[in-house]
Amino acid sequence: MALLEINDLHTSFFTDAGEVKAVNGISFNLERGKVLGIVGESGSGKSVTAYSIMQILASTGKIVGGSIKLDGEELVNSGEKTMRKIRGNKVSIIFQDPMTSLNPTHTIGHQIMESILLHTDRNKKEAYARAVEMLRLVNINEPEKRMKQYPHELSGGMRQRVVIAMALACEPDILIADEPTTALDVTIQAQILDLMTSLQKELGMAIIMITHDLGVVAQMCDEVIVMYAGSICEQGTADEIFYNPRHEYTKGLMRSIPTANTFGQRLQPITGTPIDLLNMPAGCPFAPRCDAAMKVCIKCKAERMQINDDHAAACWMNVKSGVESGEIEFAPADGEEKSENE
Repeated sequence: MALLEINDLHTSFFTDAGEVKAVNGISFNLERGKVLGIVGESGSGKSVTAYSIMQILASTGKIVGGSIKLDGEELVNSGEKTMRKIRGNKVSIIFQDPMTSLNPTHTIGHQIMESILLHTDRNKKEAYARAVEMLRLVNINEPEKRMKQYPHELSGGMRQRVVIAMALACEPDILIADEPTTALDVTIQAQILDLMTSLQKELGMAIIMITHDLGVVAQMCDEVIVMYAGSICEQGTADEIFYNPRHEYTKGLMRSIPTANTFGQRLQPITGTPIDLLNMPAGCPFAPRCDAAMKVCIKCKAERMQINDDHAAACWMNVKSGVESGEIEFAPADGEEKSENE
């Protein structure tokens, strides 16, 4: 049994303008000790997926359908009392900006100890020792001194290490890292990623890495989910996604990555803007931005198609290539003619 099972999850935000379907029917499993990457542009539903798992949505947000099971226990509609026992204990999260994640009015030591005292049976003396141990584990020098300092007294990289220490203090089964290196320079970013990789192997926990940086995914993740407009458009192992992308959106993301071969050349951006989640189209949500879009892409949303045992994608181009190769039979409806553009 998978550690985390998400099935047909729907999360919406109810605003004055209407219902925003931020997560629209996603399903995936997370195995113990694995690293799962969730990638996509801003607004694709990555963070809302994480907040749905933790059930820390804004007041206008609500899980309107689907299932979230942790170790076989259903979390949807489980109640705040149950979720308080799970947050920080079984599932922890690292937020995007460590400065806003930490309380500026409390010392670093107080904030780490608070989590330990809340979720474990340790007394204050034991919680202090555990907090110092966690700061040392994340390679913060002079941990006893840092315990007495406030967030503004630390650099961005050190604050991020403190947030990681807080998240790991109770040895969670799952660590959700929501853009953990966004505000950091490349040197500190590399250090943080190396730290998370070593801690993951040492502690044996599962990680959900939410990012728009495909380089981070290539470095850390075993499996990858590509999201667009609240839906999963492609899912597979990291090797399959990088070396055999089968959705036009994923291919667009790959083309926008700078490489040694693109030095002095303009990158190829994905044209257009993300879809309006208040007015979802009948067909593929990426169709208005897709250079390869066909008539069927505008009319109908593609079903998830299994490419192989480790790879699946929801793109009409896979159906087209299957028809052209003879692997899929095409039967036009009465009165319709077969067309390469439909």
